[in-house]
Amino acid sequence: MFDGYILCATPRSGSTLLCKLLSATGAAGEPNSYYSRKFMAEWAEDWHLPAPGTMSQHDYDRCYLEAAIRVGKGGTGIFGLRLMRENLEDMSAIMDGLHPRLESDKARFEAAFGKVLFIHLSRADKLAQAVSLVKAEQSGLWHVAPDGSELERLALPQEPRYDFERIRREVAELDGHDAAWNTWYAGQRIEPLRINYDELAADPAATLIRICTALSVEPPPRDAIRPGVARLADAMSREWMRRYRADLAAAG
Repeated sequence: MFDGYILCATPRSGSTLLCKLLSATGAAGEPNSYYSRKFMAEWAEDWHLPAPGTMSQHDYDRCYLEAAIRVGKGGTGIFGLRLMRENLEDMSAIMDGLHPRLESDKARFEAAFGKVLFIHLSRADKLAQAVSLVKAEQSGLWHVAPDGSELERLALPQEPRYDFERIRREVAELDGHDAAWNTWYAGQRIEPLRINYDELAADPAATLIRICTALSVEPPPRDAIRPGVARLADAMSREWMRRYRADLAAAG
C-alpha cells in the first residue's frame, strides 16, 4: 500500500489532465504543484500560513509541508504531488533541511510523505511538446475545458508567433529534463510507473485505472471517467512543426 505518489513530469506532458483525472476519483488525493518555486508563495497565502519571517526557516518548511500534505490528500488517505524536473533540487533541499540525517532524496521524500509511488509522465514527441509550451507561454493560455472555456490563463491574450530558435531551445531542454529524471531514478534506485502522453491522450480512462490499480485505490467505472482538459493542438501547431522541420533541415 502506498501513502502517496509523486507525479514526475515536464511541462506540456499531460500532467494537468492526469492530475484532474486523479482528483476526480475522490479517492486518490488532490495532486498539484505544491513545491513549484513559482507558486509556493501563492499556496502559502491561500493556506493562511504565517509569514516566513515570523519563524525559523526550519519551522516554516515544516508548517508548509504539513499544509501541503493536508491539501494534497484532499480528504482521502492518499497524498498526491506533481513535481516538474526544474523544481526537484529546490524540493530536495527543503526535505534535506527537515530530514538532514537521511542519505537519499527517496528516503527524505518517504520520511515526509510515507511510502511513495513515483509516476514518470513523459511525451515522446519533444517537438510537439515544445511547440505546445511556446504557444502557451506566448498566448498566456495554458489549459481549456472540453467545452472550450478557459481553465488556466497566466497572461493577457497575445497572438503566438513562430520562433525557430525558441522552439529549438525548448526541445533541447525538455530532452534534458527527461534524461535528468531517468538519471535521478537510477541514482535513487527508483523504478517508476511509466506513463506515456500518447497513451494518456488516446485513452485517459485506461491510464487512470492503471494508476489506481498500482495505488490499490478503487477506480471509478470506466464510463464515468471524463477528461477535464481538452487538447490545445491545432492547425497552427501543425504548421509550426512543419516549418520547424524545414528550418532545421535548412540549418543543417
